Amino acid sequence: MCCVLVAAWEAAWGQLRYSVPEELPKGSFVGDVAKDLALELAALRARGARVVSQGRTQYFALHANSGQLVTAERIDREQICENVELCVLRCDLIVEGEMKLYAIEVEITDINDNAPSFGEGEIELRINEIASVRMRYTLRRAQDPDVGSNSLQSYALSGDEHFSLSVQAGADGEKRPELVLAKALDREEAAFHELLLTASDGGEPALTGTARIRVIVLDANDNAPAFSQAVYSVRVPEDVPVGSALLSVTATDPDDGTNGDVKYIQEISDKASKTFRLEPDTGEIKLLRNLDYEVTDFYELLVQAHDGGGLSDTAKVSISVTDVNDNAPEISVRSALSEISEDAAPGTVVALVHVQDRDSGGNGEVYTGPQWDRETVTN
Repeated sequence: MCCVLVAAWEAAWGQLRYSVPEELPKGSFVGDVAKDLALELAALRARGARVVSQGRTQYFALHANSGQLVTAERIDREQICENVELCVLRCDLIVEGEMKLYAIEVEITDINDNAPSFGEGEIELRINEIASVRMRYTLRRAQDPDVGSNSLQSYALSGDEHFSLSVQAGADGEKRPELVLAKALDREEAAFHELLLTASDGGEPALTGTARIRVIVLDANDNAPAFSQAVYSVRVPEDVPVGSALLSVTATDPDDGTNGDVKYIQEISDKASKTFRLEPDTGEIKLLRNLDYEVTDFYELLVQAHDGGGLSDTAKVSISVTDVNDNAPEISVRSALSEISEDAAPGTVVALVHVQDRDSGGNGEVYTGPQWDRETVTN
C-alpha cells in the first residue's frame, strides 16, 4: 500500500503509456516524453526534471538533452513479471521547479527468448507387458516462461508403433502430455523402447526442447497406485521455518512386493522444485527455503506415485501462502524545498513524501501524518 503526501501538487496520472520489448540494451528509446507532454526542453533542463520508478530498481531514466525516456537497465520480462500475461512498469516524471508530476506506464512485451525445457533430458517409464492397449501414462511437462504465442504450444512424439501421444488441456489451460499404449507389448520380443518427446513454442521461428523416453517392459502388475484424493490443499504462513513438513500425500497399491511398493515423485518446476521437497518414501512435502508472501503467494505442484511395476497416479498439491506483518513501512522523500519563507501561505507544498508497506490487507495499510514537537517547530 502506498500514499503520497501533497497539498497543492499538480498531478496528471496515467497520461502517458508506452510499449517496448524486453531485453533492450541500456539507454534504448522508450518514448519522447517532452514532445508527448508538450514540455519545452529548455524549461525541463532549467527547472529540473527526473524520472522515478516505483520499487527499488530504477528501470527508466530521462535523457536531459532530448527529453526522451530511455531504459536505465536491461529488462527481463520473465524475471520481473513471472507468470503474468500483461507486464506493466510504472514510473513518475517529476518537474521540480513547477512541482508537477506525470505518471508513465510502460508495457514490457515478450520476445521469444526462451525455448521449452523438460529440465532433465531423459524420462524413464516401466510398463508391464500385460498393460492394456490405450493405457495412458503421464509424462513430464515442458516449461517455457514466455507468454502468448511465444509460450509452449504443442508436443510431438517419435519412436515406434507401440506408442502414441495424447495431449490433455488442464483447467489452467496448460497442455499435459500423456503416452498412450497403441499396441500390446511383448517383453520377449522387445525389452525396452526408445522414444523422443518434442515440445515446441509458437515463436517465429519456433524454439523446441526434447526429452528422450526410455520404456522398460516388465512383467505382471495389475494395480496402479491411487492417491487418497485428487487435490491436496494447505495454507501456511510465510514465516513457517525452513525444514517444516507442510503436508503429506498418500497413495496405496494393493499389489505385493515391488509391484506394491509406492514411491513419490515431484514434477520438476523451476519455482516449486527450489522451494519444496517431496520425500520419495513417505510422501511428506517439506519447505526448502523461506517463503515470501509479497513475492509469491501461491504454489501448485503435480506429484506422482509410482509402483515398482511402472504404473502411476497423479495428484495436484495447492499451497497458499498467508501474509504476516513482516515488513515495516518504508518512507522516502522524493522532493523537498531546501528553505521556506516565514510568510509562506498555508497550503504551500514543501515536500513530496512516498510511503510504502509491502505487506497486504491490514498489514499493508499505512497511516501517515507530520509529527513534531514544540522544540522542532521553534528551531
